[in-house]
Amino acid sequence: MRLANKTALITGGTSGIGRATVALFAAEGARVVFTGRRAPLGAQVARETGAHFVLADQRSLADCERSVAEALAVLGSLDILFNNAGIVLGGTAETTSESDWDAVLQLNVTAVWRMSRLVLPAMRKAGGGVIVNNASDWGLVGAPNALAYSVSKGAVVQLTRSMALDHARENIRVNAICPGDTQVERWQQAGYHRDGGDQQELLARLGAALPMGRVGSVAEIARAVLFLACDDSSFMTGAAIPVDGGNTAQ
Repeated sequence: MRLANKTALITGGTSGIGRATVALFAAEGARVVFTGRRAPLGAQVARETGAHFVLADQRSLADCERSVAEALAVLGSLDILFNNAGIVLGGTAETTSESDWDAVLQLNVTAVWRMSRLVLPAMRKAGGGVIVNNASDWGLVGAPNALAYSVSKGAVVQLTRSMALDHARENIRVNAICPGDTQVERWQQAGYHRDGGDQQELLARLGAALPMGRVGSVAEIARAVLFLACDDSSFMTGAAIPVDGGNTAQ
């Protein structure tokens, strides 16, 4: 029960890493509010975990404001924010469209800044808090055919470091996880980078390229988020932690 008596807001909690983190936080004793764009999935996760679902699109400023307001109304206070909602799109500088660039930066960067800005007053009033941002190993090293995504996650890493310095003396810790290739639902539903094809073959190929010989699981990433959110990491702020099967060590 490492999050007993804690309150948490998780964006993008209807699937993948977000859903796994909602379940883990609830199991560790936290009261959780989570957001998502898919009402049926949100209702299902809420039933399974006891968490409170807010239908929201984090690309919208109004939805960001409403998410934080509803979380505070439900929970009374906010100890933890996990900025998880994000999108992966492929493309080089030449093949990335204007609309794809805007979509990736709006959700992966602007929404993270907005949500953080919105929760800071409540955390400051409560005497402290924790913000965990979902970056990527591709925010630490270059990425082929994923320009907008890599740029966005590099920005998340720098946002994390800068916020950590700005708020360290307010007892607000800000850290980032940097997942490597992780098996999530979108690979089965739409294909990685919209490529389609045989997903099991893709998972095998991606795993073979990593030092550990496999891709990660959402449960493994969620446990890293838990570490950064709980007091086990009480002397950490401004860190960007790779959880990537050794990819960035190569």
